[in-house]
Amino acid sequence: MQLNSLGFPRIGRRRELKFALEKYWRGEITQAELKAVASELRHTHWQWQADAGITLLPVGDFAFYDQVLTLSATLNAIPERHRGEGAIDLDTLFRVARGRAPSGKDAAASEMTKYFNTNYHYLVPELNAEQDFNVAYEQLFDEVAEVQALGHQAKPVLLGPVSFLYLSKTVGQDFDKLSLLPRLVAAYAEILQRFALLGVEWVQLDEPVLALELDNEWQAAFSPAYELLKAAKVKLLLASYYGSIAHHQPLVSALPVAGLHLDLVTAPEQLAVFVDALAPEQVLSLGVINGRNVWAAELDLLAEKLSPLAASLGERLWLGTSCSLLHSPVDLEVETHLAPELKQQLAFARQKLGELGQLRELLKHPASASARTIIETCVARRAAKASAADHEVQARVAALTAADYERDSDFGVRQQKQQQKYRLPLLPTTTIGSFPQTPAIRGLRSRWRKHELTDAAYTEQLQQVTRDTIARQLKLGIDVLVHGEAERNDMVEYFGEQLEGVGFTKHGWVQSYGSRCVKPPLIYGDVSRPKAMTVDWAVFAQSLTDKPVKGMLTGPVTILHWAFAREDISRDAIATQLALAIRDEVQDLQEAGIGIIQIDEPAFREGLPLKQSQWQHYLDWAVNAFKLSAAGVTDETQIHTHMCYSEFNDTIGAIAAMDADVITIETSRSRMELLNAFEDFEYPNEIGPGVYDIHSPNIPTVEAMVQLLEKAAAKIPLRQLWVNPDCGLKTRTWEEVEPALNNMVQATRELRRKLG
Repeated sequence: MQLNSLGFPRIGRRRELKFALEKYWRGEITQAELKAVASELRHTHWQWQADAGITLLPVGDFAFYDQVLTLSATLNAIPERHRGEGAIDLDTLFRVARGRAPSGKDAAASEMTKYFNTNYHYLVPELNAEQDFNVAYEQLFDEVAEVQALGHQAKPVLLGPVSFLYLSKTVGQDFDKLSLLPRLVAAYAEILQRFALLGVEWVQLDEPVLALELDNEWQAAFSPAYELLKAAKVKLLLASYYGSIAHHQPLVSALPVAGLHLDLVTAPEQLAVFVDALAPEQVLSLGVINGRNVWAAELDLLAEKLSPLAASLGERLWLGTSCSLLHSPVDLEVETHLAPELKQQLAFARQKLGELGQLRELLKHPASASARTIIETCVARRAAKASAADHEVQARVAALTAADYERDSDFGVRQQKQQQKYRLPLLPTTTIGSFPQTPAIRGLRSRWRKHELTDAAYTEQLQQVTRDTIARQLKLGIDVLVHGEAERNDMVEYFGEQLEGVGFTKHGWVQSYGSRCVKPPLIYGDVSRPKAMTVDWAVFAQSLTDKPVKGMLTGPVTILHWAFAREDISRDAIATQLALAIRDEVQDLQEAGIGIIQIDEPAFREGLPLKQSQWQHYLDWAVNAFKLSAAGVTDETQIHTHMCYSEFNDTIGAIAAMDADVITIETSRSRMELLNAFEDFEYPNEIGPGVYDIHSPNIPTVEAMVQLLEKAAAKIPLRQLWVNPDCGLKTRTWEEVEPALNNMVQATRELRRKLG
C-alpha cells in the first residue's frame, strides 16, 4: 500500500528559504549561496518524506517564488518585458514576480492572485495569440537528477495543461485561450519525454480546475489533451483537490491515466462514484489526511471506513494527503512552548506524513500493539475536545436577532452625516493600515518577547515609532491617517493572541507568496474577547493630530480563513463568534472617539466554494459575519473594509450587501480592470482603488498614478472615489514608501486641479 506525498512546504521549518531570498534580493549573498540553501532544504525534505515511507518523492513542489511561475519559465511563457539578453534564469523569475531582480531591467511585475480558495498566491501566466511553448528552463529536470543522485525515485509534480491554461490570462489582441492548447500539450509531451529519459516512472499532473463547474468547451479540452500525453513513456497520476470532481466523473474516468488522486477531506462522498468506475489496473490515491489544516486526523475512524476498500484494491490503493502540504506548517517538533493538551491535537506537514504510515498500520495490522496505541490516542483527543466548550459564548450567539446585523440608517443618510463630520476633500487620500516593519521594530519585539525589555519600555519605544509615523503622514499631506501598526506582528496573529479559544505557535509559518510567510492562529475552542485589543494605540495616535486616524481591525471572515480553525463545528458558527468579538472592539473604538474604523476582509472571496452553485450559502453567512461585526455603531462612524487580490465580478452583489461605507481594493497590477465590476454593478458606496503596487519595490511615478486615477474616475463617480495604495505597507522600506506616497498625494492634487 503506497504512501503518496503530493508536495511538501519549501520554506523550511525556520523559514530558511525566506531569509536567503531576501538576502539575495538585498545583495548580501550570491545566487550560488541562495541555491545552496535551497538544495539543502530539498535534501532535508526529501529525506523526511523517505523516512516516513514515501517511495516516490515529489519534485516540482519546490520553487524560489511560485511553482506556477516556475512552470511558466519551463514552458517559455515569460512576458517579453521581463526577459534579459540571454536565456531564462532565476533573476528572470524574480523580475516577473517583483518587477526587479539583482540583474536585468526593472519592469512592471505580473499580476498575482490567489490559488483557488487558498491564501497561496500565484503569478498569473500572460499568453498572447502567437504564443509558442517549448522547454526553456531546466530547474525541474535538474531536481529530478538531484533526488535520483541521493538514491530516491522521483515523482515530478506539475500543474496540468488544462489547469495551466485556465489560470492564465490573455494579453494583446482578443483570442480564445483554448486555441493554444495543442501547442501547450506538445510542450508538455516534450517535458514528459524528458522525464522518461531520466528514468522517471510516475508523473503527477494536477488538474484542480476539475473541482470547478466547467463549461462544455473546457470539459472538452481534457480528452484530446490527455490522449496526446498518453504516448509518453511515464505513468500519469491525475490529481485534483480542494473540492469534489464527481460532477465530472464520466469525463475523468475516461481519461487514459494510470492513477487518480481524490481529495476525500473536502469531498468524501465522491469516493463511491469513482471506485465503481476504476479501470482494472488503475491506481486510486485517497487524499484522507488534511493538507490544509493542522489538526491530527481521526485515524481510527478513517481506518474503519477504508478497511473494505483496502481489502479489495490491495496495492492499487495509495494513501495520501488531500492536497500538497504547501498550506501546512513544516514541523511540530520545533514547537517547544505549546501547551501539551493543545500540541497533542496537532499535526504539521512532517507529522502528517507519519499519520499516513499510522493509517497504513491500522489497515494492514489492526490487531497489533501499535495499532491499539494509535486508537487509544485518537479516543483521548476526542474526549479532550468535547470538554472545552464555552457555554457563555454559545448562549450569546443563540440570542442574536436580525436587528443585530443592520446599521441604523441606509448608506445615503450615513454618507451625508459623515461628510458633514469629517469635511474631507474630493478624492480623499489614505493608506491601508500598516507602515514599514523595520528591523528596529522587529528587534524591539524580539527583545520584548525574550523579556529583555519591560512592558513599559516596549510601549514607550513603540509610541515613538507611532509619533514618527503620524508625523510622516502629516508631512506628506495624507487626509485620513493610520497609526502604522508597529505593535502588530501580523494582521491575524495579533488578534489571535488576544482572543480566548485561540492559540498560536512560534514556528507555524506557511507561505503566502514569495518570501511572504504568515503564522496562522489555532482556533481550538469557542471564541471571545476578554479585553480591548487596539483601543489604546488608536487613541494615542489620534491624540497626535486633528486629522482623523482610522481604527484598524481584521475582520471575522479573514481571521477565520487565515487561521487553522477547529473542525468539530461549522465554519459559519466560528465566524459568528469572531464577529461578536470584533463587534465589541468596534464599539469600544467608537466610544473612545475613533470615528473611522477599518475592518479588513482580504480573505472574503477566498472562502468561496469552488462550485458556483454552492456560493450562496457561504456568501450569506460571510456577509452576515461582517455586518454583525460592524453594525453596532452610529451613522457618523464610518466603516471601511479592504480586499486585495480578488476577482470581484461574480461576488459584487455580496460585497455591496456588506454595506461598508468605504471599500479599498487592489487594482494597480490589473491596471484598474477590477473596477469593471464596480462600474457595471453601479456600486452604491465609496471605493478606494489601489493606485500603486506595494508588492513591488518599484516607486510609481506621479504620471502613472494620474493615469490610473483617470481610469478610475471614468468608471466610478468622483464623489465615491478614494485614493490609496493596493495594500498595507508593512513589507516595504521607508525609502520606498515615502516617495511613493508623496507621488500618490501629488497625483491626487494634480487630478483635483484638472477637475477644477
